[in-house]
Amino acid sequence: MSRLAQTDGLTEIQQEILSTVRSFVDKEILPVATELEHKDEYPTEIVEGLKKLGIFGLMIPEEYGGIGESLLTYALTVEEIARGWMSVSGIINTHFIVAYMIKQHGTQEQKDYFLPRMATGEVRGAFSMSEPGLGSDVSAIRTKAERDGDFYVINGQKMWLTNGGSANLVAVLCRSDEGQPEGSAPHKSMTTFLIEKEPGFGPNPTVPGLTVPGKIDKMGYKGVDTTELILEDVRIPSNRVLGGESGRGFYQMMDGVEVGRVNVAARGCGVAHRAFELGISYAQQRHTFGKPIAQHQAIQFKLAEMATKVEAAHQMMINAARKKDSGQRNDLEAGMAKYLAAEYCKEVVEDAFRIHGGYGFSKEYEIERLYREAPMLLIGEGTAEIQKMIIGRRLLEEYRIQG
Repeated sequence: MSRLAQTDGLTEIQQEILSTVRSFVDKEILPVATELEHKDEYPTEIVEGLKKLGIFGLMIPEEYGGIGESLLTYALTVEEIARGWMSVSGIINTHFIVAYMIKQHGTQEQKDYFLPRMATGEVRGAFSMSEPGLGSDVSAIRTKAERDGDFYVINGQKMWLTNGGSANLVAVLCRSDEGQPEGSAPHKSMTTFLIEKEPGFGPNPTVPGLTVPGKIDKMGYKGVDTTELILEDVRIPSNRVLGGESGRGFYQMMDGVEVGRVNVAARGCGVAHRAFELGISYAQQRHTFGKPIAQHQAIQFKLAEMATKVEAAHQMMINAARKKDSGQRNDLEAGMAKYLAAEYCKEVVEDAFRIHGGYGFSKEYEIERLYREAPMLLIGEGTAEIQKMIIGRRLLEEYRIQG
């Protein structure tokens, strides 16, 4: 086991889970990840293996058929999976956010109906906030839900859904102004809808008016499907409003994103750790001027900086997870962890790429894949600039001058 990125105070169960996942990554993910990524092929066999391990139900309570573990355990699991292939961790993370939102905010009927099947991976989740042209400005969303008796009629277009095609449950944030006085703050007129659909692309056979046009062709983060979602007069029953009450969607989604940011930080930690492993291994095998390049001081400096960044990001990530697990507000810590882990991941991957020299540019070497994957972490779950805005506002709250 690596000396870096260790976590003190884990229970025997947590250690056993992580050991099992690490073994799965080494045997089932790393040997095939680069080939599947180059083909942009969905990792069906890997996902089936994760189902058997119970990973889809890791944080779902035991009463609903899950394992009932903590956010820390989940984040450390995501870190291990991202070390193998970041796309797989994305498949898990979006599912986890939807399950978390249902667990925290759903009605009892919604919990009973969805969570047992989400625990087994039979139901797999995606969530949708972004829209074309809006990016991180969630309060400006235009997708509209209008009440029609016991149904809502939804019209709009969503963007950047991870698992948009393969998921059969999508949590969609819409604007619904019912019951809100005129001039209310935009975030108070948003509602989250739980939309069940058939997996696949094109017009959905079970939800008239709902279309998933196809996969967006991306620079990296391949294998996992990233899609648009078009809704044209889609009728959703009122019992599929998350929590049964309109106007709570913004708070529900932000709660989900808060834990999602811990997991994006974990992904950054995992990718950075793998890049460090590749860099330090190659540095001991590649010779120049009669000795391994690892013996050159310039390379040792790079390795020292890389390892320090891997360690620092990991410790910030577990701090944010533990704070959430303790029931405390963790938006400051989650924002810091996500910001730092993403930035350090990019830097560690680039240093590993530089250590590989010309071979880092070859698709035969794994570092080429990591070099294309790392940038997604700079924008996923809120850009670095958004994280800094969150961090700055929270610091001003904490350090407000009195009097």
